[in-house]
Amino acid sequence: MNPATFTLSAARDALARRAISSLELADFFLERIAHHNPQSHAFITITAESAREQAQRADAEMARGISRSAQHGIPLALKDIFDQRGVVTTAGSKILRENLAAQDAEAVARLRNAGAVFLGKTNMNEFAFGVTNQNPHYGDVPNPWDQTRVPGGSSGGSAVAVSARLCLGALGTDTGGSIRIPSALCGVTGIKPTYGRVSLRGVVPLSWSNDHAGPIAQTAQDCALLLNTLAGYDAQDPASVNVSAPDFTRALNDSLRGLRFVAPKGYFEEKVDAQVLDAVKQAVGVLEELGAARVAKTFVAAPDMFQLNRVILRSEALAYHRNYLATQPEAYSPDVLRRLHEGESITTAEYALARRTQVELVRAFEVWFEDIDLLVIPTTRTAAPRVGTDPLEMAQHLTAFTAPFNVTGFPAISLPCGFTREGLPIGLQIVGARWREDLILRAAHQYQLATDWHERMPGM
Repeated sequence: MNPATFTLSAARDALARRAISSLELADFFLERIAHHNPQSHAFITITAESAREQAQRADAEMARGISRSAQHGIPLALKDIFDQRGVVTTAGSKILRENLAAQDAEAVARLRNAGAVFLGKTNMNEFAFGVTNQNPHYGDVPNPWDQTRVPGGSSGGSAVAVSARLCLGALGTDTGGSIRIPSALCGVTGIKPTYGRVSLRGVVPLSWSNDHAGPIAQTAQDCALLLNTLAGYDAQDPASVNVSAPDFTRALNDSLRGLRFVAPKGYFEEKVDAQVLDAVKQAVGVLEELGAARVAKTFVAAPDMFQLNRVILRSEALAYHRNYLATQPEAYSPDVLRRLHEGESITTAEYALARRTQVELVRAFEVWFEDIDLLVIPTTRTAAPRVGTDPLEMAQHLTAFTAPFNVTGFPAISLPCGFTREGLPIGLQIVGARWREDLILRAAHQYQLATDWHERMPGM
C-alpha cells in the first residue's frame, strides 16, 4: 500500500476499514515533506509534532467508533495566510514573520473540528500578491513537472504540495485566480467557491471585495468533501452570506444529461496557446459524450476584467498595508512594494467607478446564466511559463480567464485536461451560476471518471 497513490477519498476509505492508521498517513507525508521540501520550498512551516498528536487523537477516536467527517485523520496543508492557533502566519512576508496566531481562522477551525491533521503552512507569493510563487523571503517554489517553470500563485505551495503528494488536500485563497492558476499549472483540482460561501475570518486579506477561500486536492470528489466542511455562514465575517449549503457530494454521480454549457468562443479563445485550446476542445467533446448539451451563446459584454480587478485589488491592498508601508517599507520585496505604490495612483473616483461596475457585472452574469448551467473554458492561456518571464505578461496570460469570476464572485473549478508536448499540465475551467458549486463539481467529477489526467504524478 503506497499512500502517495491515495486520493483523499481513498485515504478516507482505507482509514475506515483499518487498512492504515492516521498516524501512519501523517508519518508518511511528513517524511515526504522532509525529503522534498529543501528543493520544493512548498512549506514555510512544518508542524510535525502537532500533526502526530492530531493523528493519534483521530486514531483513538476512530477506534471508539467516532467518525467526525470525511477529513477525520486526513493529513492536510494550510496556505500560510490562514491563522492556525499557536502557529505563525507569515502570509509569505518578512513583516509577519513573528505573527503568532491566537486562534484558528474559521475555515481552519471547521477542519480542526472535522478531525483533520495539519501538516504545516504552505509557501505563497508575498501577501498573496502575484501568480508566480517566487518568494524572496522563504524560497522560490518550482513547478514539480518542470523545475524551470513557475507553479502559479499565489497558492503555489498548496498546489505543489498536492501535486507532489506531500499531503492529501490543502487550503488556498483566490483573488484573481490564485487557487485555479496553480491548480492548472500543477495538474491538480482546485475550486474557488461563490463569494461569501467560505468564511474569510482569520485570513490575511489582499482585496476584501475579491478574496475567496477554497480547497485544492487531486479530484473534484475530494474538493466536494472538503467544501462540505468549509462552507457555511459565519456571522463574524462581513463577507459571509447566510445561504444554505448542500451536501456537495450528493449529486456527483448524477448524469450530465440535461445540463447546458457554453464552450470557448471569442474572448476565451483570444491569445490562447494552440495546445491548450486543443486540449480544452477535446474536454468539451468528452462532456458532450457524457450527455451535456453544448449551446452557442455570446458571453457577457464586459470591460477589461484584468484592469477592473487591478483597480479594486490595488486600492484595497493599499488600504490594508498603509500602516506597514508607513513604518517598515524596507521589509517588503521590491515587487510587492511597487504593486502597492501603484495603488497610490488610483483615485477615489476610479475605485468607486470600479466597484459600481463590479455590481453591474454581477447582475449581467446572473442574467447570462439564467438559461445556461456551465461555462467551459481554459483556466489559463498557456501552460506553466518559464521562470524569468516578464511578470506583467505572465499575469495577463494567467489571470485573463480567472479574474472575471473574482470580480463577479461566481464559482469556478480548475481540473487537469491534458498535457503539452513538453509534459506540462493543462487546466480546464468550469464556471457556474452563483451558489451552484454542486453543478460544476458534478461536471468535473463526471469528466474525471471518464479520463485519467488527474491520476498523473510528476516525476520528482
